[in-house]
Amino acid sequence: MTAGPFVQCEDLVRIFSVDGLEVQALQGLNLRIDEGELVAIVGASGSGKSTLLTILSGLDRPTGGSARVAGLDLTTLTSRQRVTFQREIVGFVWQQASRNLLPYLTARENVALPRALAGRRGGRSNGGDARVSELIELLDLGDCADRWPAQLSGGQQQRTAIAVAIANAPRLLLADEPTGELDEAASVDVLRAMEAVNAELGVTVVIVTHDPEVSEHVDRTIQIRDGRTSREVLRRTETDEHGAQRRVIEEFAVLDRVGRMQLPESYLEALDLRDRVRLDLETDHVEVFRDVPQGKQEGER
Repeated sequence: MTAGPFVQCEDLVRIFSVDGLEVQALQGLNLRIDEGELVAIVGASGSGKSTLLTILSGLDRPTGGSARVAGLDLTTLTSRQRVTFQREIVGFVWQQASRNLLPYLTARENVALPRALAGRRGGRSNGGDARVSELIELLDLGDCADRWPAQLSGGQQQRTAIAVAIANAPRLLLADEPTGELDEAASVDVLRAMEAVNAELGVTVVIVTHDPEVSEHVDRTIQIRDGRTSREVLRRTETDEHGAQRRVIEEFAVLDRVGRMQLPESYLEALDLRDRVRLDLETDHVEVFRDVPQGKQEGER
């Protein structure tokens, strides 16, 4: 286990140059994820979700700030260390199945290939490896393991892609819109596969998604807005003294290192909060009121 957060980003900035203009995809993002968590990262298009994932996977480098995974500073890795990180620490699943699987290998051979490339004992391309068999069973691929990718359904392709991504037993699995091209039933199967990988293998899983169904399969949802984390929703199951279970959902706003907080857009719209708000400090909480011009009635919270 890693001392401190397993994934930690501090003041993360990523600036792209597009047609001579600078586009700031991440604007001082802060993030903490503990080892073993199953997390969804959500947000509108252009909010910085996928940029964050490519940085955490080692596929991209931030412009500023820091990003650490499993105690490794991703901003200082050499090329060789980056290859080792991507081979042993992190696995990645793309939205497009064509980026995850080789079309001329069967599902089983696709899962075995990363182990062969890493020189794992028994990691032959014919899939004669206990780890490969374990993953085929875990992800319910037994009936289609010897088919080509073109013979698999979209859900089967993505479950095979998950098996490929964790073939070398990484500690972190990143998935960028893994259900984006699937129907509802296939999406549920893929999300349940992610749950199984997290629960049975202890892999930390981070899913970037637009799919609202994902929230039912994770214990923590992190929303990104304008290149920063803005709010979190935590879910847990509690059992009362009679044995009855209930799902508890709590919503939190995220404070950055200088105390800035983004209120949910639905709150801003419901109370018409604009420009500035009035704050009242109580003994155990802070109250936020709409700014009312002098001479008008106050007290609108």
